[in-house]
Amino acid sequence: MKTAVIELAPRSFGSVLCLGAHADDIEVGCGGTILHWSQQNPDLRFDWVVFAARGDRRAEAERSAQAFLASTKKPHVELHSFRDSFFPSDFTEIKQAFEELKAVVSPDIILTHYGTDRHQDHRLISELTWNTFRHHLILEYEIPKYDGDLGQPNVFVALDEAICDKKINLLYENFPTQAGRTWFDRDTFRGLMRLRGVECAAPNRFAEAFYARKLRLS
Repeated sequence: MKTAVIELAPRSFGSVLCLGAHADDIEVGCGGTILHWSQQNPDLRFDWVVFAARGDRRAEAERSAQAFLASTKKPHVELHSFRDSFFPSDFTEIKQAFEELKAVVSPDIILTHYGTDRHQDHRLISELTWNTFRHHLILEYEIPKYDGDLGQPNVFVALDEAICDKKINLLYENFPTQAGRTWFDRDTFRGLMRLRGVECAAPNRFAEAFYARKLRLS
């Protein structure tokens, strides 16, 4: 069976900006893609920004970022302490953080939240990503949760099973505070990657999915 595949090879770009509202968002939404890309291109630079990381969650965010980026060269990890669930009230300060970020990074690809995610913090980060980085390739990742807001993604990154296992193991190792949550389990993470693998006919059965609002082919 032939499928419509356009390869976005990680060897063809040099830097990726990862944006997450909360401590585990990046890892849950696109951790497999990050592990896969860094494996394919050891020289790929990652800038990793989390906007709500306080107390135990801050320590988890720092530890997890270092684990997911362990094979990359000189990653930059930036953690902010905005209030979880209050991002719309802190709009001005978060917008300023984006402006400061724009002054120091110019990534080839940006990974951010899905624009119609029902969590207000996620939506605001996505909105400010598009508002701030107007001439970049932006891919929006998805977060499974109680709200039931998964959509129909149109970009897929195929993953092998070893990468999926590594992603899940790192999530369990680095986020013990989330262990009691109903959505935080291996079946959730593996099931979504398997479903997205079905949708894109992934050679090794698994994939992570993204939403691309605009993509220019040249």
